[in-house]
Amino acid sequence: MSRRKTTGISPMRALDVTGRATAAVFGGYALAALVAAACARWLPMARVEAVVAGMLVSFAVYAAVAIFAFASRSAAHAWIGLAAIGVPLAVALAASLHGAAP
Repeated sequence: MSRRKTTGISPMRALDVTGRATAAVFGGYALAALVAAACARWLPMARVEAVVAGMLVSFAVYAAVAIFAFASRSAAHAWIGLAAIGVPLAVALAASLHGAAP
């Protein structure tokens, strides 16, 4: 009688996949929203056209973030990459909204 080993996923691998999925869903949403707001704020065109352009760009950004989250070496690298892009953009957008930036 032979015993078969169960081939389950390790807890660390499950945590990594959960982190990547969280980065893809929530980090992607946050970065896409930031890009949409930045486009609406900074594109030199009529406000309505800038908002529509920002929304269209945000769909591409959301998809790119999902791909990036699962193509990174680890979930931590995905979150670091998202923060490296998102934090400066959020700071510039906040400064722009309060009159400190162009």
